[in-house]
This record gives sequence, C-alpha cells and structure tokens, in this order.
Amino acid sequence: MMSLLENLQWRHAVKAYDPTKKVSQENIDKIVEAARLAPTSSGLQPFKVIVVEDQEIKNKLAAGALNPDCMRDASHILIFAAWDRYTADRIDKVYDFTTDERGLPRGRFASYTDKLKAIYLDQPAALNFAHTARQTYIALGLALAQAAELRIDTTPAEGFSNETIDQVLELDKHGLKSVSLLYVGYADPERDWLSTMKKVRVPKEEFVLHF
Repeated sequence: MMSLLENLQWRHAVKAYDPTKKVSQENIDKIVEAARLAPTSSGLQPFKVIVVEDQEIKNKLAAGALNPDCMRDASHILIFAAWDRYTADRIDKVYDFTTDERGLPRGRFASYTDKLKAIYLDQPAALNFAHTARQTYIALGLALAQAAELRIDTTPAEGFSNETIDQVLELDKHGLKSVSLLYVGYADPERDWLSTMKKVRVPKEEFVLHF
C-alpha cells in the first residue's frame, strides 16, 4: 500500500480529462465521506458538498469556468458551498443533533452555543461567510488526499464565476454560496500537459520555519 506522502507526490492538478472514463459511485462516496469527516470550527460543519454528474448541468456550469473543458469533461464535480451566514437556528440544529446522537439532553452545551451566538450573530454577513468559507478548505484537502489514495485524478479550482455556479444551482435557496470546486475523473494523457512535468514545491528548508 502506498503511503499518504507517496500518494500526494503522485497527484497533480489535471488540466484535461477523458470524458469517456467515469469514476465509480463507490469511489465518489469515499471521496465525499473524507470531506464529511473533516474537522470544522466548533464542529458546526457550516457547508455542503454538492456532487454534480449530470452532463447538462456541467455544460451550464462551464459558462462560468476558467477551464470549461475540465468542467465539461470531468466525471464529477464536487462543489464546496458554505453557509451564507451563521444563525441561531443553524447552530442549535447542529448541537441538537450532536446531543441526540450522543444520548445527551438537548441544551447540554447551551453555555457554549450561547458564546458562539454572541460571537457570530451580530457580525456582518460577509464576515460570517469568510469564516464558514475557510472551513471548506479543510474538507477539500481531505477529499484531495482520499482521491489520491484511490489513484483518481483531481483538480481543485477557485477559477470560476461564483455567481454563475450559485445561479445555476440556485444555492441561495439553500442559504449557501460556492467557495471552491474539485474536478474528479481520469486524465486524458494526450491533453493533460502538466502530467509529464516534474512536481515542484518550495524546498523544505525555505518552507519550514523553526523557533
């Protein structure tokens, strides 16, 4: 079995996908599960992962993509969409579910959720969203790692029109705003120009600071 570091050394941001090759539902489920298990601030999981496989929807989303071919040709697109803001109902729903699952009385963590509400509820929506959006990147990283372990190609992307994505998927109806995308599929070796190039990262001596 390959190690995590070997899998990360293998992966790269694929620049072209083979539209004839599809990722199995079993493997998509594993990638999504890795994202679901990601840690989040206060355990609130303030985002959703939207899985797009339908070709018609992918074609519509491509209008807002920096690399529309990737959008159209990838087997699946995972869209990480964060809460547009924190609300008392959203916080309570998460903690009610948590106490129910753990067999604890509802309100067991009221003193803590009251603190969260005091911090977040009076903040501007934009500041709330900046916080919820940051949580999605932890999940994105774990999804990338899980896909690499499965030897499934991926491309994380911020190069897209959030407005287009949000409108096509009507995310406002769910109180969500798109943050990032993950193209998932199998590379087209003839068009994926990055695949033959050396993986380059800043040297460890420059990357790490010791105190």
